[in-house]
Amino acid sequence: MLIIIAAAGENNALGKDGDLLWHLPDDFKRFKKLTTGHPIIMGRKTFESLPKMLPGRKHIVITRKEDYHPKGVQIAHSLEKAISFVPSDQDSYIIGGGEIYNLALDIADKIELTRVHGTFEEADTFFPDIDEDNWKLEEKTSHPQDEKHKFSFDYLTYVRA
Repeated sequence: MLIIIAAAGENNALGKDGDLLWHLPDDFKRFKKLTTGHPIIMGRKTFESLPKMLPGRKHIVITRKEDYHPKGVQIAHSLEKAISFVPSDQDSYIIGGGEIYNLALDIADKIELTRVHGTFEEADTFFPDIDEDNWKLEEKTSHPQDEKHKFSFDYLTYVRA
């Protein structure tokens, strides 16, 4: 199964200058729980924005750069090639960025979206619109704003309609 996982504001904002616009510790824990043990597919800029390699996950990076070969990473020059590196019996996660989400939206089986309740006008990267004709909301769990979370948010699980 190919699963898109993202956190986006109400205006679909993902981030600015390669960084997130919020700090949501519980969302980080959920991301880790869902993706650990699975291949993660991302664009080069997303990979370069990570503080370090994410343990317990095979990193597959999509780039147009022919001479890009960071250690410990499998390189692909297309989304299709990246997906071909994943064993057919294994789920994989698309973790960004905006361009890769756009490419994956038509072929993904599921979306795990954290909808952050806020509008982030300063963003320079955005999640694509989810077409309700193609996607069905299967599950929604709300998380309130609290001392560790500046924004309230919902975990939304979509499956292909």
